[in-house]
Amino acid sequence: QVQLVESGGGLVQPGGSLRLSCAASGSIFGINDMGWYRQAPGKQRELVAHITSDASTNYADSVKGRFTISRDNARRTVYLQMNSLKPEDTAVYYCNAGLFITLRDYTRGLRTSYWGQGTQVTVSS
Repeated sequence: QVQLVESGGGLVQPGGSLRLSCAASGSIFGINDMGWYRQAPGKQRELVAHITSDASTNYADSVKGRFTISRDNARRTVYLQMNSLKPEDTAVYYCNAGLFITLRDYTRGLRTSYWGQGTQVTVSS
């Protein structure tokens, strides 16, 4: 069974840092792109950061210069380093990955999107 398992959320004071991790498990041929999204109460889910298979990145304007996304392909893991956290960063953070489940999927360019269960990040004094 393919799963994305997140960790690293919690409560932090404004100006503090957190590092989120998301590991893919199960029978997977390969991982294409990976990303982090967040959803605050009463708001729509929004893209925070995205990284492609060749490590190209893009960020939401609200987190540029404060957050860094990276990936470790050997560990099938994507990270989100969050610095200078603000109360408005409070949300449930979700990991997303585009996976090639089989070699056949890869050769056909058939990417399947998976989501993690979410991890709460609360920025408050």
